[in-house]
Amino acid sequence: MNAYQALVLGSTGAIGQAWLAYFQSDPNCRLAVGLSRSSSPAFDLQNEDSMASCAAALRSDSSSQGSAAFQWIIDATGALTIDGVGPEKRIDALNAQHLLKQFEINAVGPALLMKHFSTLLATNERAVYATLSARVGSIQDNHKGGWYGYRAAKAARNMLLQTAAIELARKRPLAVFAALQPGTVQSRLSSSFVPANQAMAPELSVSKLMAVLSGLPANGRAHFVDHAGQHIPW
Repeated sequence: MNAYQALVLGSTGAIGQAWLAYFQSDPNCRLAVGLSRSSSPAFDLQNEDSMASCAAALRSDSSSQGSAAFQWIIDATGALTIDGVGPEKRIDALNAQHLLKQFEINAVGPALLMKHFSTLLATNERAVYATLSARVGSIQDNHKGGWYGYRAAKAARNMLLQTAAIELARKRPLAVFAALQPGTVQSRLSSSFVPANQAMAPELSVSKLMAVLSGLPANGRAHFVDHAGQHIPW
C-alpha cells in the first residue's frame, strides 16, 4: 500500500479509538489524525461552527506539512442512548424531543461533518469516506420493528451519505463512499443490550471493515455493507 493520510472523526468512542490505533500502527500511514469533543481542536456534533473551525485548522496544519488531502476519512460518531434515554420499544413511547435528538446526533451531525470534511478527501486517486451506520437503518431489512428514532436516524444518515456520494463523485470519481454496519461491538453503546462476551472486540471489527473497504469499487454511489462484506439493502 502506498503512503497515505487518515482522519478519524469521533476518535474517543470504542470503534473510533480502535480505528485511530489501526492507522497509527500502520507504517504506511504517514499521518493519522483523531478528532472528537476532547481533541484539540475539538468539534461537537451539535455545533456546526466547531466543525468548520476544526476542518479549517486541519487544512491549515496539513498544508504546512505538504498535503491537506486524506485518503481515508472515517466518521465513527453516533449514539444509541442519548441523555439517558434508550431506543423506544413501542410506538406509545415516541417523544418529539427524543426523536429530534436522535436525528441531531445520528443524522444531522454526520451530514454536517461530510459538508466540512469531505473537501479534505484526496482527488485524482483512490480515497475512502466511510460513516458508521447500522443494519437497523435498513428499511427493507426491518423485520422486528421497535427502535423508532435510532432506526429512522440511521436511515436518514444513509440517505444523506448516498446523496452526497453522487454529488462528490463528480469531482472525486475515484472516491469510495460507504455506510458501515460494524457488527455488535463491545462498547458503552451496546453494553446495555448485549453481554460483552457476545459482542466483537472493536479492534476485530475495524480490521474486518478495513478489509471490506479496501475491496469496494468507486462507482459514483455509496455502498451499504457489513463487517463481513455483505451488502445490506437500503
